Amino acid sequence: MRSTRYDIPPLDPLLAFEAAARNLSFTKAASELFLTQSAVSRQIQTLEESLGVKLFERRPRALLLTEAGQSLYRVSQEVLQRLHDSARKLRGAAEVRAVTLTTTPGLAALWLIPRLARFTGAHPGVDVRISAGNEIVSLDRAGVDLAIRYTQSDRAGNARKLFGETVLPVCSPELARDRARPLAEPVDLRHHVLLQLDDPRAAWLDWQLWFHALGIEELQPAAKLHFSHYDQLIQAAVSGQGVALGRHPLVRGLLREGKLVAPFKQDVCSSRAYFLVESSAARSKPEVRAFIAWLLEETEKETLGDGPNTNACP
Repeated sequence: MRSTRYDIPPLDPLLAFEAAARNLSFTKAASELFLTQSAVSRQIQTLEESLGVKLFERRPRALLLTEAGQSLYRVSQEVLQRLHDSARKLRGAAEVRAVTLTTTPGLAALWLIPRLARFTGAHPGVDVRISAGNEIVSLDRAGVDLAIRYTQSDRAGNARKLFGETVLPVCSPELARDRARPLAEPVDLRHHVLLQLDDPRAAWLDWQLWFHALGIEELQPAAKLHFSHYDQLIQAAVSGQGVALGRHPLVRGLLREGKLVAPFKQDVCSSRAYFLVESSAARSKPEVRAFIAWLLEETEKETLGDGPNTNACP
């Protein structure tokens, strides 16, 4: 096979020409390129001889582009800019190793971020970029490596299950010790403020469903506080503002730290679980494989730790 060869001007004279044409000055071009004026002049002469045309019209007090020079200047600017952009992009890709992940705000704030230092400490050269939201995005189109999705098992497709979820009431230790309003059994919740998540996509986190699962008739609490984000609801519970439906494993860390307590042991399995989804490009990235391995180790700890066994749920 015969090799092809591009009949193009040499790069150094072309760079000198572009700088001189842009500045309309050999002196300014020389300063920009860290060359002498005579060196720039020689580069331009070499280029003109290579092309067989005059590129500049030299006047006593001005430097003008010829018609051929104007044509070459337009093309050279475009070509050099594209080379510059491509080189910058390639260098950036080689220098930065990153894992991009999308998940729900609740999982990001309450479960993933508190553990993330263990991964970044073991992999200091890898950037982790988390996008928290309830919208399901196409990983390949959005350029995202991984997603941890909260959905029903029959809608998860071929995604890998990380852990299930159980739900039970949680509150601050101070609220649990309130002798005027003891929390000895679930019906005692009628004396307390219940923290309610107002999200049409999370109807299964309604208090009445938990009461129904335990066979408790309609129960009217002292009051309700409503929240649009689960992590805010849990923060309200930590600060003693009421009783929340705690989602294991999201609140397990707060229970271990003693910031929350579970006054009752009756937990209910959620119909949803957390699943890991990978983009097609992620499989070839070592940093993403390392993150997945770490993530699976962390989720394995959930099944071996204290509290409800979330993997026993469907």
